Amino acid sequence: MNLYGGQINKLIEELSQLPGIGSKSAQRLAFHLIGIPEEKVERLANTMIEARKNVKYCKCCYTLTDKEICPICSNPNRDQSVIMVVETPRDLAAYEKTGRFNGVYHVLHGAISPMLGIGPGDIKLKELIKRLEGDVKEVIIATNSSLEGETTAMYISKLIKPSGIKVSRIASGVPVGGDLEYIDEVTLLRALEGRVEL
Repeated sequence: MNLYGGQINKLIEELSQLPGIGSKSAQRLAFHLIGIPEEKVERLANTMIEARKNVKYCKCCYTLTDKEICPICSNPNRDQSVIMVVETPRDLAAYEKTGRFNGVYHVLHGAISPMLGIGPGDIKLKELIKRLEGDVKEVIIATNSSLEGETTAMYISKLIKPSGIKVSRIASGVPVGGDLEYIDEVTLLRALEGRVEL
């Protein structure tokens, strides 16, 4: 049913394509955007366009950044010999909020899932193995506690173990089936501190 005319309906439809935005939220956002000054809308639109054009993968850890090497990897105070492997940049951000991990990260951009047709070659595993040629003492596997996350953790462990590098897995405290981005900092910190060697 066409209540508002083509432009508003088109805006609502586009906004509802965003993750976590249903039709009511999209409608609220659309009315908000229409009600604010035009220069604020232009600034928002330009910021989105610039981010889409300029954000890329860090050449070291594969998180999202607008630089060649992200601020974490380029920080000389971080322990480059300890790498935490996470599934997404959101998981990296969740651990950074704890303020207690001083190593660096490796973002896989997914997890192994035979049911979805995602194999080891579809995530950033080759890149992780290449990083291990440097001076790495420990790899902490912090994939989600889902079936896919556990499968990925076991696969990585089997790949790395023969090299003699210590491989550990974050401890429980992270519920099975839970996504790291939704878990509070205290639980994430406990999981990190209680990690076990695989």
